Order: sequence, then C-alpha cells, then structure tokens
Amino acid sequence: MGPPNITEVLSGLSLNLDYEVVSLMQKDSLEMTDADREAIRQAVSETIEDMIVITHGTDTMTNTANLLSDIPGKTIVLTGALSPALFKNSDVMFNIGAAFTAVQTKPAGVYIAMNGVIFDHDRVRKDVENNKFVAL
Repeated sequence: MGPPNITEVLSGLSLNLDYEVVSLMQKDSLEMTDADREAIRQAVSETIEDMIVITHGTDTMTNTANLLSDIPGKTIVLTGALSPALFKNSDVMFNIGAAFTAVQTKPAGVYIAMNGVIFDHDRVRKDVENNKFVAL
C-alpha cells in the first residue's frame, strides 16, 4: 500500500515546523467502522502531542470529528480533499495548509478545515450536491 499520501504532500513543502506522520489506516471513509474510529480516538487520546492534524475521507469526516470532541486539552483538525490528490486541480494542498495553520492558532477543540474555512466540528456538514462543506 505504501506510505500515506500526506507524506508526499508534506515533503514538497518547506514547512517551518516539526511534525510526525503516523498512519493508522488507509481506507475509504465510507468503509470505516466504529472500531476504526475508536482506534483513531485511542491514538489521539494517548499521544503526548496537543496539536493534531488528521487527514480523512470527506464522506464521514464529521462522524470521526464528533467522536473526538470530548478529548480535552488538544487542538484537533480534520481535513481532506474533495478532489483526489492525484488530480491536478485537487484542493488537498490548500486544505492541508489551512489545517496546519488552524492547529497552531485555534484553542483546544475539534475542527474541520475544508474549502477555506475552519469549521467547528459540530457546526458543519458535507453538501454532497455542491461538493463542499457548509456551516450548519
């Protein structure tokens, strides 16, 4: 399966911060189970890091964000791409940049960084028809 796509994306940037990529799973978010989400929750809860960016498929991103919402003392930002990273006009770079900025500037909590907006995890949904995330 190889390394996660985020490794390749980040290697092409000149980031002025330290980060570590931890791959928990590489699967379509529609195939994720409750056990998968619990594995993410456990990993986030157990890490000493307090700033966490999670790349996630957009179809069930809000489900995972909601499960993470009661983890105290951490700023957690989920992001993804509405167009796959292999497409030339993918939104992946923009969304990852927004997520890295948000994780450094937002207070502890869970957020979703998509379409140039940082959403509170419980005040957003994916608008499938218009292929974007919108505030509730």
